This record gives sequence, C-alpha cells and structure tokens, in this order.
Amino acid sequence: MSSSIILGIESSCDDTSAAIIKDNKILSNIAANQQIHNEYGGVVPELASRAHQQNIIPVVEKAFSKANIQQNEICAIGFTRGPGLLGSLLVGTSFAKSLAMSLDVPLIEVNHLQAHILAHFIEDANPTPPTFPFLCLTVSGGHTMIVLVKDYFDMEIIGKTIDDAAGEAFDKIGKIFDLDYPAGPIVDRLAKDGNPDAFKFNKPKMEAYDYSFSGIKTSVLYFIQKEVRKDPDFIKENLNDLCASVQKSIIEILMDKLEKASVELNVKDVAIAGGVSANSGLRKAMEYNRKKLGWNIFIPKFEYTTDNAAMIAMVAKLKYERGEFTDIRTTATAKYDL
Repeated sequence: MSSSIILGIESSCDDTSAAIIKDNKILSNIAANQQIHNEYGGVVPELASRAHQQNIIPVVEKAFSKANIQQNEICAIGFTRGPGLLGSLLVGTSFAKSLAMSLDVPLIEVNHLQAHILAHFIEDANPTPPTFPFLCLTVSGGHTMIVLVKDYFDMEIIGKTIDDAAGEAFDKIGKIFDLDYPAGPIVDRLAKDGNPDAFKFNKPKMEAYDYSFSGIKTSVLYFIQKEVRKDPDFIKENLNDLCASVQKSIIEILMDKLEKASVELNVKDVAIAGGVSANSGLRKAMEYNRKKLGWNIFIPKFEYTTDNAAMIAMVAKLKYERGEFTDIRTTATAKYDL
C-alpha cells in the first residue's frame, strides 16, 4: 500500500489543533490554547467556539508548513465529530467539510474518546504499542472510564464514572483551594512538595468497575469549611499537603478499579489515556503496578495526552485504510458513543 498523508482536526473543547500524519508518523501537531477561560474558572462554550473560529485557519496553515506538505498532497481529512462542546465541534466539522470539498478528498469522522485510546499507536507514542486485548484507563476533565480494547475498533466500556470525571474533581477541588483553572496540573505540581498521608478523604464504594468522584469533592469541601472556621489561613499553610492528599486519594480510586479489572479479566497490558494521564502521581502508580502485578504498561508521550489532532489523524489513518469515509452531510454531535 502506498503512503497515506492525512490531515487531522480537533476542536472538541477549548484547544484548536491540526496535525499531519504520514503512515503512523506524525509530521506536525499544532495546537492553539484558549487562555480566556482561566478567568472564569472553566470553559465557556460560546467563547470557546468563537476562539476556534479565529484559530483554525492559522493552526491548519502552520500544521502544513511544519510538515512541509502541500494541501494537494493529502489523501483525506479526519475531524472530531464528537463527543464535546457542540459549538466547538461545529467549527472543526464545518472547516473539515469545506476543505475536503475544495481539495476533493474523502472526509473521515473520528470519535474523540476512541482517538485518545488509539493515540498509543502513533509511531513515537510508546517504545512499542500495546497488544490486543488491553485495558485502557481513559481519564480526563470530561470522561473517566476503563475500556477493554479488543481491536482498533472493537472497544467495550467496562467501567465509567456515574457523576464527575477525575479531571473535573481535580479542577473543582482546586477551586476550593483557590487555585487557578485548570487546577489539575497545579495540584500535581504542589503535591510534589506535600505529604500524601497528611489528610484522609472518603472513598466511594462502587459496584464492579464503576467510579464516582462527587463524594471526594464533598468530603474535601466539608473538611476545608470546618478547618477554615478554626484557622482562616488553614489552606495557605497546608496547601502542599492538601494537594498531595487529594491527589493520592483520586489516584487510589482510579487504580483500585483498574487493578481489579486487570486481575479479574487476566489482562496484563494496561494503558492510560486522556489529559489526566499526564499526572505524575498516576504515572508513578502505573510504574508501581508494573513491578507489583507484572503489568506491561503503556503511557503516551505528554503531547499525546491532552486534546490534540495527532490522535485524530491516527484514527483517520486507520479508517482510511479500511475505506471508512463520512458523508459530507454528517453533523457534529455532543454525545457520541464509543
């Protein structure tokens, strides 16, 4: 089969990204972040979609330039159809359709969650890719789930959060600590200088492999309210220990179910994906289980953890090889089952 060159476009939330893939090798992966949401403590959908409109043309142009590829050299365009913020998705979807029509190349829709998992097959994501079947803990600001991956496009969600996602819990607890948004990376950084055993927080008792993170958020809130009444400077004086304790609690919740699934299903290849997979504590926990449980662990490079177009291009490349193309009349969708 001759080499395929594909443009991937990602616009599901607040990052506008474009990437060029040739076979399994990423030639460029460009992203424009939206800083405006920081002052609101979360992503504002209307502002996000407007920023995508401003960013998408320069980002795509930069992706072509860095890859040293001309537009007429691409074989297809992959785009995130969902899940995500509808207004943001519409910008990427509309742009992808227009460019595909103008270049007369096929259009390929991509499921954002599937792309996080299949990012492991990008040439430089891991020293070696996982082998089927493998378990993937997909964990981000909007999603937390354990997926049994039987093949590239045969995936089964065996456990998921019934309320908040883990990344959402990090951000909401960070807000209680008066940290900037997004709080997850800040909690991770501050936790490195804290005692993870300083404070204990409630853990949920969930059936099978499901998760819940609303309880730990409430537990932290009530604890902080009680302590601040006694000492108004409690948060400031204990911030590193608070962050370390919260991080330990969230990671233990995540790993308990992942360990349970690995043992009960007898699957030793275990991967993580999504924005929270950049968390240093989670990566250490994966390394610990490599030694303790004999896992073969797969932790993607940092640039393939957060929302990025390289993972969209990877899925589009796999679908291109199968001839799975999308009708130009397709529409973006906020909900999109794995």
